[in-house]
Amino acid sequence: MAKTIAISGKGGTGKTTLAALMVRLLLGKSSQAVLAVDADANACLGAMLGVQPEGTIADLREDVLKQKVGGGGISKVEAFGMGFEQLLCEAKGFDLLAMGRPEGPGCYCAANNLLRTFLDRMSNSYGYVVTDNEAGMEHLSRRTTNNVDLLAIVAEPTKIGIDTTRRIADLTKSLPIRIEEIGVIWNRTDSVPNVNLDGVSVLGCVPYDESVFDIAVTGGTVFDLEKDSVALTAVQEILQRKFGI
Repeated sequence: MAKTIAISGKGGTGKTTLAALMVRLLLGKSSQAVLAVDADANACLGAMLGVQPEGTIADLREDVLKQKVGGGGISKVEAFGMGFEQLLCEAKGFDLLAMGRPEGPGCYCAANNLLRTFLDRMSNSYGYVVTDNEAGMEHLSRRTTNNVDLLAIVAEPTKIGIDTTRRIADLTKSLPIRIEEIGVIWNRTDSVPNVNLDGVSVLGCVPYDESVFDIAVTGGTVFDLEKDSVALTAVQEILQRKFGI
């Protein structure tokens, strides 16, 4: 069973960059590939990893809802599975799956049940799953997965960042899934703020890194960063402490 890391945080805090850094660092740490899941409606994870999927799960889910899949001797489950596989963007050492926009009006129970079934089945094929979520964690709240080993909240050491961390941590209490640990990564700083976040561990700090800013400006990817990048080094230390890698 894969180790699942879910990344959350307010927009603009750098969560997508940190998710991409984790994917890079987890490559080769298991005999199996890494699955990167872009669960933010404002999909940017693929760009940071240098790959771009051709479609999203949201599109496939809408087709299920509107009964556009199945028929011709093929069941909806089989058709969904085929569409699911086609949406998987394969790269060197990792695969990318884009979730797409949140749900619109209508009942998505059947489609989400299919999605959860295929995601859980897929997890057996990967060593690690890294999911980049929006702050509201829409896809997790819809129970599109059953287990999260680590929910990492990315925040800056400001009052807004601290308040957002508390809100996300409170939100997890209502999620119908198992979350083994909730922790915060303080981004663009080298010191931990003196604040009590009940039930939220401190995973570490990631200092501001000019080279990360440069790749964002030039349209580069996390694979363009040098191995001695301070951000890359800091994220590596976090993964070493949590997973021993």
